[in-house]
Amino acid sequence: MAEKNYKIKICGLTDVSEAEYLNRNKVDFAGIVMFYEKSRRNTSVETASKIIKALSDDIKTVAVMVSPTLEQVKLAEQAGFDYVQIHGVLAEDIIREGHIPILKAFNISDMDKYEAYGKCSRIAGYVFDASEPGSGKTFDWDLLKEIPRDGKLFMLAGGLDDSNVASALKYVNPDGVDVSSGVEYKDRQGKDPNKIESFVARVRSIQ
Repeated sequence: MAEKNYKIKICGLTDVSEAEYLNRNKVDFAGIVMFYEKSRRNTSVETASKIIKALSDDIKTVAVMVSPTLEQVKLAEQAGFDYVQIHGVLAEDIIREGHIPILKAFNISDMDKYEAYGKCSRIAGYVFDASEPGSGKTFDWDLLKEIPRDGKLFMLAGGLDDSNVASALKYVNPDGVDVSSGVEYKDRQGKDPNKIESFVARVRSIQ
């Protein structure tokens, strides 16, 4: 069996300095939360644009939003994002009139809607998360065992860190993993470069 190249997404960047941590570890995706003031990781368009410019061209950027408007998605397009990740409601006008590829996020309460997006060409992939995105909590991975794969990107999120990511990959066999709180400082805001390095090394050690 050929080795699998698991994709790695570091989500919730809030400062330009964090871009270097991702560049150094050659991750695949960088996520930035936008237009969601409830999140402590919420970031302005201006800061997001600066982070995008600081990231390596090889790293795909993802604007993470909750039930966004078409106008907000358009602002992400203008800022230079490669993808938009949508939690909650995905409005029809975003599918019709947006141009940026969409990663549709699901949590344990709405996974039954997954197959409805399989034939939509605008959907580039999926992110499966816990009931509270960004909470650092895992969920029952058995919920994903019966979900049919349709060839689109299949990313696992929710409470991952360097202590459980190997088990998650072996059990779920996603295309990649998405981490936020699992690579942050415990006592202050921001990403911990040592935790990022450890997480990335753990993922790559089992490929």
